[in-house]
Amino acid sequence: MKALILSGGKGTRLRPLTYTRAKQLIPVANKPTLFYGLESIAAAGVRDIGIIVGETRDEVMAAVGDGSHFGVQVTYIDQPEPRGLAHAVQTAQNFLGQEPFIMYLGDNILRDGVKPFVEAYHAKQPDALILLTQVDKPELFGNAVLNPDGSIRALEEKPKQPKSNLALVGVYLFTAKVHAAIARIRPSGRNELEITDAISQMITDGCRVESHRVAGWWKDTGNAEDLLSANRVVLERLQGHIQGQAEDAVKIEGPVSIGPGSIVRRTVLRGPLVIGQGCVIEDCFIGPFTSVDDKCLLSHCEIEHSIVMKHCQIKQVGQRIENSIFGEHSVVQGQMQLPRSHCFVVGDRSQISLSQS
Repeated sequence: MKALILSGGKGTRLRPLTYTRAKQLIPVANKPTLFYGLESIAAAGVRDIGIIVGETRDEVMAAVGDGSHFGVQVTYIDQPEPRGLAHAVQTAQNFLGQEPFIMYLGDNILRDGVKPFVEAYHAKQPDALILLTQVDKPELFGNAVLNPDGSIRALEEKPKQPKSNLALVGVYLFTAKVHAAIARIRPSGRNELEITDAISQMITDGCRVESHRVAGWWKDTGNAEDLLSANRVVLERLQGHIQGQAEDAVKIEGPVSIGPGSIVRRTVLRGPLVIGQGCVIEDCFIGPFTSVDDKCLLSHCEIEHSIVMKHCQIKQVGQRIENSIFGEHSVVQGQMQLPRSHCFVVGDRSQISLSQS
């Protein structure tokens, strides 16, 4: 069995963060989202992985390398333009050959990984196995309707009037029969080759398409709200580990991880939260569900439920920061003396929310 991870696309829903990085490399709990998928696939015993790349190819290759760090072998496959999930499979057909394969969307995180999914495939031996979960807004996802025996009756991509609340999770398992199905479908109204159309074609062709329910949580980190939600659920499982230096005036509540070389002074740390390597944190309150990546400087600020990426500086901010994401090398500098004023350098498609008090 092989695996195909999709790490192309433009990440438009995460701009401005994705103007300068691949969306699959945005960190969740200080680890690039893509790494969760690689580790999950390796844990399932799959060693031969193809990664679909596009405009951010060089960045993804620099982060992942040849895959040996994850115990796998990685082949990079260029997709000139993102024309749908089925098009990505078509692009990778030479790599995939006639073997069954897992297709994994690189900005997804599954609590229990893909091992139970692979085990279900080996037990059932279907032509396609799709992962499903119940959602509150099925119109935002690929939608599945099941037969009484659990097989797939129908699929629809982001229907205006969903016939069920079962959404397709961004993980699929196919045999080589999917290639013939993709060859017979046509672009959708979005001018993309939809994987839901390919699966529907497999059903029409008489293939056996089964479903498997997600037992734990699943997160698609495609927008800021979901990214923060993923950060939260991953940190909920954090085991505290102090490697850096927390001085006597530091108060630690709950699970807190501090990386090597980091120094924390006169600060309240309320976990779960993670602080990376080489950070300096002074006179702060760092609240729960916050991840602070390497080489950050935080001083005289309060922050919680947030993601702070590498090399950020947040200083002298008079009001608490919540539900925020700071890209690498961001600087937020408050002004404590009077008269107080705001001064911004704001990139395209940024979002800023200011309290009126």
